[in-house]
Amino acid sequence: MSIPQISEFTIRRHANAKSFQRGEAYYEAGAVNTVTQRGNLLQADVVGSEVKPYHVNLSFESSGLTSVNCTCAYNFDGWCKHIVATMLVCARNPENIEQRPTLEQLLNSLDYIQTQRVLQELVIEHPQLIEAIDRHVSWMTNPTDKPTATKPLLYITIDPAPFRRQVRQILKDTVRYFEEGCEEDPIGEELLSVVQTAVDFSERGEGENAIAILEAITSTCVENWDDVAEYGAENDELIGELNNAWCEAILSAELTPEEKVDIQINLEAWQDEWNADFGMIMEALRQGWDYPPLLQVLQGNITERGAWEEDVPDYADDLALIRLKILERQERYQEYLYLAEAEGQTQQYLTMLGRLGRVEEAMDAAQTQMISMEEAFALAKTLTSQGALQQALNIAQSGLNLPGKCQYELGIWTSDLAIELGDSEAALLAIKAAFQVKPSFFDYQKMAELAGENWESVKTDLLRIIRTVSGGGTESAKVDIFLDEGLIDDAIAIASELSSYNSDLIYRVMDAAIPHNPSWVIANARRRAEKIMDAGKAEYYYYAVEWLKKARNAYLESGNKADWLSYRQNLMQTHARKRKLMGMFQQRDMQ
Repeated sequence: MSIPQISEFTIRRHANAKSFQRGEAYYEAGAVNTVTQRGNLLQADVVGSEVKPYHVNLSFESSGLTSVNCTCAYNFDGWCKHIVATMLVCARNPENIEQRPTLEQLLNSLDYIQTQRVLQELVIEHPQLIEAIDRHVSWMTNPTDKPTATKPLLYITIDPAPFRRQVRQILKDTVRYFEEGCEEDPIGEELLSVVQTAVDFSERGEGENAIAILEAITSTCVENWDDVAEYGAENDELIGELNNAWCEAILSAELTPEEKVDIQINLEAWQDEWNADFGMIMEALRQGWDYPPLLQVLQGNITERGAWEEDVPDYADDLALIRLKILERQERYQEYLYLAEAEGQTQQYLTMLGRLGRVEEAMDAAQTQMISMEEAFALAKTLTSQGALQQALNIAQSGLNLPGKCQYELGIWTSDLAIELGDSEAALLAIKAAFQVKPSFFDYQKMAELAGENWESVKTDLLRIIRTVSGGGTESAKVDIFLDEGLIDDAIAIASELSSYNSDLIYRVMDAAIPHNPSWVIANARRRAEKIMDAGKAEYYYYAVEWLKKARNAYLESGNKADWLSYRQNLMQTHARKRKLMGMFQQRDMQ
């Protein structure tokens, strides 16, 4: 199966500007190892900051990509840099994709004995696989529960016992990690992975199975939590995820009144024993889908109270989002729109209109309901997926005038879209909005290209911005821009305030400042070096000598060699007993 055509604009649209820039750098550095295709699955290993490479998976069908994921911890907007780098290989060098057989093809080439041997050898190599195999064998060989004397809580087709064992093992491993002196809490990620298994069942419409898994997870955690609590393990994040997973499972299942009572009794006992708050689950259990105010909303009768009869609780937004997720899964789109509108979920309301192809409705609603950059960004991206690029640009431009926390990402995305549409003026205004909150030399250069003959007036405005913007992380951009423009005094002002930890940046300013202001270079470098030497910490002498080299260069290039030799001699007399330092002073480039 051939891979779908992926343009670079599509890649930019799915990644924020920072991820795209870093991903492109990874691509150009050759960090993407061999990309392999197995049927409708693409896989690649990308060398990153960890010892082991990150693994990227891309699934697709004839109409395009269906899922994209990476094993890195990135959890911000859009694709991570590893996915971007892999996608750039697919877009720019598709001939380098190695074709490999699919799992089905591999297994079809084996007989029964060979298949067993493969599984056995894999378990020897990866012992943890036995638990997954155990669960799947249980599901396949025990499709229904055996009859019992009493009515089971729910109709389930899985055995929850393996999940109880898995949770107990995670908690035992956590105790061992703590006892071995590990500071990181290993509990969160592993337990949340088990919770995600229940969510996966809910998403397939198997709410009863999801409830069985969640009952196993929750009860086992409650029973064994004291073992990890004494080491300081906290359950806040886990309880938050359990609240969401339980609500989705309950609202995805067909429950009898008796089953609801049994679940409620368990939840009340667990929250008391575990010091947890399962209020949202209780409310979802009580309301179901038959709650009168909710029914009214789903029929299009919307009032100021939304889907609530009494005071609106703090978790109302979370519960609304879970309901919307289920309605979308069930393709109940009009009810989705009614509920989103009633509960003030503007982003979901507008993007669903866009996804349904109701572009004009979305545009009209945005004029009166859109109040944040985030809502505008989400709608604009949805409109591009519908091919409504000009409308997407209009929405994105409006979003840049709204409050929000994604001004940089939205500005860069809008600029890229405007370039795609041939609107240089809009592209310049958008990237300038991004520059105002997060200046970079790359964007500064890009604006120079877009401004053309108007660059001088644009540059004046940008330099005003760069001089007034504050905040950590802007120093490098400021120095890059000031040095490029020959504004050495501005660069010196920044470098003078920087900690020596920013030595590479300060070195650059010093190298540029020697012909312009050697006295500053000498004074600043001497101050930093003397602080280290006076402290007498030999492990830092290397850094002191590096600062002195900068001072030496400034002395020599300004014609003051005699002053340098006099200063050097004075240092050698003052620190004569520091053997390591004296050895460094004997180097040729310290003469």
